[in-house]
Amino acid sequence: MRDLSVIVPVYKNEASIPDLLRALAALDGKLNGRLEVVFVVDGSPDRCHELLLAQLPDQPFAAKLVLLSRNFGAFAAVRMGLMHAAGSLFAVMAADLQEPPELIVQMFGVLSGGACDVVVGVRAARSDPLLQRWTARLFWSAYRRWVVPQMPAGGVDIFACNQSFRDALLALEESRSSLIAQIFWLGFRRAEVPYERQIRQHGSSAWTWKKKVSYLADSVFSFTDLPIRGLLWTGTLGVLTAVALGTVAVLGRMLGMIAVPGYAMTLVAILFFGALNLLSLGIVGAYAWRAYENTKHRPQAVALTIQHFFKS
Repeated sequence: MRDLSVIVPVYKNEASIPDLLRALAALDGKLNGRLEVVFVVDGSPDRCHELLLAQLPDQPFAAKLVLLSRNFGAFAAVRMGLMHAAGSLFAVMAADLQEPPELIVQMFGVLSGGACDVVVGVRAARSDPLLQRWTARLFWSAYRRWVVPQMPAGGVDIFACNQSFRDALLALEESRSSLIAQIFWLGFRRAEVPYERQIRQHGSSAWTWKKKVSYLADSVFSFTDLPIRGLLWTGTLGVLTAVALGTVAVLGRMLGMIAVPGYAMTLVAILFFGALNLLSLGIVGAYAWRAYENTKHRPQAVALTIQHFFKS
């Protein structure tokens, strides 16, 4: 019975394909032949699709191969894989094998216990180069501060879930958003499994700093009104500061400490109306944010269970 589905997004992983297939074959053995693997080739410019098309018929595990028309991004590929997976439990696995395949076994084991609906892999340590570790720490620190405070310090790239959670996740149809932030936004019963991220053996990561900044921006604009609140607070503080400095300038003019004609009025006008402009932008932004929230069509709440009790 192939009831355990693993989704593998593939992009520029041609050199990793042989090791990936061997690791998945070993994983299928550990899971007693219950594995279904959905490969989603995300418009990869190399020969990933051709290699998988040729080698998948000889593998011991059941597989599906999905080819996207262009590069849509890893998170869109994961969603596509979840849509085509047929199991009752689902997990995501990176094609570069930086997340150990044994982690999939652990996560399926936790899910099988029925105590949680989603399991996230938490990086307890990284074997990456020093600069890459530093930039990753900086990125996830900003992510925790501005987007998802519950995010583990090392970030999350890999997760597993049951069918209820998968269905709720796919019901969120936002195109420019963050899949990881959606996982935490949905709630449900969540568990964590720690692991050590391995050194990439083949090729270089397509997860560039430019993509990280773009992803962080998408997450901020989709899940928090922090920039708008920043405008509101800056405008409010600016108005109060303008009033205080204006009072000082007027008193200085009255006491003869400011001899230049019109200086006090010009200073007050510039400070006050500049701060008032920021405050106005923040207020307009707050209304725009609420309108934007309504266009996402996220459910107002997600019910875990609905039980009926009848009296005879």
